[in-house]
Amino acid sequence: MKKVEPEKIRNIAVVGHGGCGKTTLVEGLLFASGQITRFGKVEDGTTISDYDPEEIKRKISINTALAFFFYKDFKINLIDTPGYADFIGEVVSALSATDSLLFVIDAASGVQVQTEKIWHMAQEELPRAFFINRLDKEGSDFSSAVESIKSSFQKVVVPLQIPVGKEANLKGIIDLLEMKAIIYENQKPKEADIPQELKGEAESSREKLIEAAAESSDELLEKYLEGGGLTKSEILEGLKKSFSDGKIIPIFSGSATQLIGVHSLLDFIINLFPSPLERKEIKGINPKTKEEITKKIAPSEPLVSLVFKTMTDPYVGKLNYVRVFSGTLKTDSHLLNATKDRRERVGHLYMMRGKNQEDVGEVVSGDITTIPKLTETATGDTLCDESSPIVLTPPNFPEPVFSVAIEPKTKGDEEKLSTCLTKLAEEDLTLKVYRNHETKQTIVTGLGDLHLEILLSHLQRKFNVEAILLEPRIPYKETIKSTASAQGKYKRQTGGRGQYGDVWLKVEPLPRGAGFEFVDKIVGGVVPKNYIPAVEKGIKEAMEGGVLAGYPMIDIRVTLYDGSFHPVDSSDMAFKIAGSLGFKKATQEAGLTLLEPIMNLEVMVPEKYMGDVIGNLSGKRGKIQGMETRGKYQLVKALVPLAELSKYATELRSLTHGEGAFSMEFSHYEEVPFEIAQKIVEKAQKEKAE
Repeated sequence: MKKVEPEKIRNIAVVGHGGCGKTTLVEGLLFASGQITRFGKVEDGTTISDYDPEEIKRKISINTALAFFFYKDFKINLIDTPGYADFIGEVVSALSATDSLLFVIDAASGVQVQTEKIWHMAQEELPRAFFINRLDKEGSDFSSAVESIKSSFQKVVVPLQIPVGKEANLKGIIDLLEMKAIIYENQKPKEADIPQELKGEAESSREKLIEAAAESSDELLEKYLEGGGLTKSEILEGLKKSFSDGKIIPIFSGSATQLIGVHSLLDFIINLFPSPLERKEIKGINPKTKEEITKKIAPSEPLVSLVFKTMTDPYVGKLNYVRVFSGTLKTDSHLLNATKDRRERVGHLYMMRGKNQEDVGEVVSGDITTIPKLTETATGDTLCDESSPIVLTPPNFPEPVFSVAIEPKTKGDEEKLSTCLTKLAEEDLTLKVYRNHETKQTIVTGLGDLHLEILLSHLQRKFNVEAILLEPRIPYKETIKSTASAQGKYKRQTGGRGQYGDVWLKVEPLPRGAGFEFVDKIVGGVVPKNYIPAVEKGIKEAMEGGVLAGYPMIDIRVTLYDGSFHPVDSSDMAFKIAGSLGFKKATQEAGLTLLEPIMNLEVMVPEKYMGDVIGNLSGKRGKIQGMETRGKYQLVKALVPLAELSKYATELRSLTHGEGAFSMEFSHYEEVPFEIAQKIVEKAQKEKAE
């Protein structure tokens, strides 16, 4: 592979709402640059960046994919990202590795939910441009799409291309910098004069473009105001500065499927989009002193790089996707994983184009590569020079909120399933796996039902493990309402030595969260001291198994105050059983009740959906605790039973058209309403009988 200098590298994340044509645009850029000779289609499963079997099957992007190519001596790294909420973690990964964002929007739909979310998630300093796609689609409208960008983000928008024709009659675009029409036939561009009917619009749009360029500096503005006009290079210089400073949003347009606008976009990418060196420096933490430090970005500086994605390749094994910020990364070298304070050896370096790998000997600052078979390195880790340690801020992934229980289809595969889930959770940091010891279930938590469906497919395809998803059991608890006393007596005679244990117990309710308390009030040795631990053990075992519906019991004080023993037949076992029997009798007389976990729920929602969200929470037995304004959003705080929230992620997405988000944490246990408790107890007793 030919060597490229950092100033001639462009790292661009292609982002936007699902179904807007991001993958097709990436394919179009690869094809227009001459990197590939066949224009793949998402519908046929033949694109470079959608290569995962699940992506081909579902015809959507699921993973972030790299696609590099060369154009006019420039190396362009495109990062194709998914557009659906369930895979937003993949977008977060891309945002930590890119130097600019190219948003793709559907010309008929304008700015949609995920587009706005990604805009707000991205670091403020990242330059952003838009490609208005599908202008050949029925209902598409260039002006409306531009207005939706302007109103959504309150920025100066600067079209650099405007369409020639509309919907099915789309013929090409006008390049406003060159002031030439580019007309397409069978995906092939041809320069032409601007149609007479579009000259006025083109001249007006170009004037706005020049104004935006002039406002980038005092010198250009002065020249512009004096009527001297700006040269092409001055316009580009001004636009580039304003774009990099985030003062303008350049807008490109066309149809990725027909390649309309794509060739012109290529030229703007190399002339307008920033190089990695324009960042100048990067900040991190010194792992030894914990102080903030700054490193310069240059090939001659010590190596600083960030692992922004980890995945398992069926043939190569674990692959770490790495953005090199500073220094030069070479094969057969040793690096420090500063995050984990471990040394790693780099055996190979690959450049990725979809699933295709190309071996390289070194990677300069600003470039993106993949390193196979690192032993301890994972997403978010910093790899750097051992002599100059630094820990970069890792990607900030959203917390998963959609939980299900998982178990293997084949008994005996529990351990294998657990190992495979751990590996997948290392790849995907929006996936959490843990064992709920109370409900005796393995729980996986992701960003939505589709996210977890894909998990099942990966388990089967990558590890040959079949699993099923179940609704998680709610960790109910049992307790008592009042005080009661009862005798527990265990007496057995089997011909030889018998069994004898006799206790009197008093049970009392404790405040919520107090747990369990055992009180020994035996006097006179009616129960010998050596048997009292056995009584307590029997009580604890009975509490774990529950009395009402098989759920653990909490918040109870048990007092052992009387009993009797046999000098020959008494034993630890007899008193343990007696303690269990006495506890069960006493709690039944004390009024058993069922408790459920109550969650602190915080819902961030646009004001227009507030009524629907609050009404929905009320229907879930939720108690609204308060509301706060956060910009254009409202934060709703509520206490809601966990049993009502199993599908809340899906419900909220539906209620708010994907604009709402929530988080929750455990608050306390509360008594279940009688009618609901009855059904839970009946179901538990039925399952036990079966």
